[in-house]
Amino acid sequence: MAEKKKAKFLSYKGKPLVRCGNTIYYGNMNEPYVILIQIKSSKKVQELEVADKVVVQLVKTDPTLRPKDSIVKKADKMNLFQAMDIGVVWLDLALKK
Repeated sequence: MAEKKKAKFLSYKGKPLVRCGNTIYYGNMNEPYVILIQIKSSKKVQELEVADKVVVQLVKTDPTLRPKDSIVKKADKMNLFQAMDIGVVWLDLALKK
């Protein structure tokens, strides 16, 4: 019989990192907060597509909230590294409360 395999997510600093198109979720959806990163534009560097305009948001995972009400913090960044850098700090601080 075929064995069922659990889907393993890519992780960063011990938390799941999931990408769907130009949207990246960082964190566990069972916790009160996650980071939502939206890639607004990208440019070609040599042969790679590199994000150059990114929006990072700290959002509540409460399904009863409207999407607009779930946003706790928001910032525009110039690359994915800066977005992840601030997002990790926001998420760690929010989950420690």
